[in-house]
Amino acid sequence: MKYSKATDYALHTLFFLAKNQDKTPINVHELAKEQRISPTYLSKILTKLSKEQLIKASSGANGGYSIRSNWQAITFFDVIQAVEGKQSLFECYVHDDSNCDIKKVMFHAEKIMEDYLRSQTLATVLEESN
Repeated sequence: MKYSKATDYALHTLFFLAKNQDKTPINVHELAKEQRISPTYLSKILTKLSKEQLIKASSGANGGYSIRSNWQAITFFDVIQAVEGKQSLFECYVHDDSNCDIKKVMFHAEKIMEDYLRSQTLATVLEESN
């Protein structure tokens, strides 16, 4: 299983915003420079995070991005779904969905992984990094 680079950048961006939560909003160029990626590419990721209300966007001369106020509750699963979407990792193309024993096993494994990712928050990782 592999997540896209966008998920990696989204998680690192949120982690950076959480560490800098007391500062003014941070513009996309500074965030992109922090991760050594294109501001255009990062803007697309930030749009997804903003749409899911994981971050706040502010416009104007001092505009930029900041993490939402209750950021401690943001889970890794929240971020992954915001970036990757809400579809399942596995699809059975051989059988009708309701009759696929393979799909049942894969869904069970996916649920275990999702439960773990729901238990991991940005706050937990930030605390462990200090």
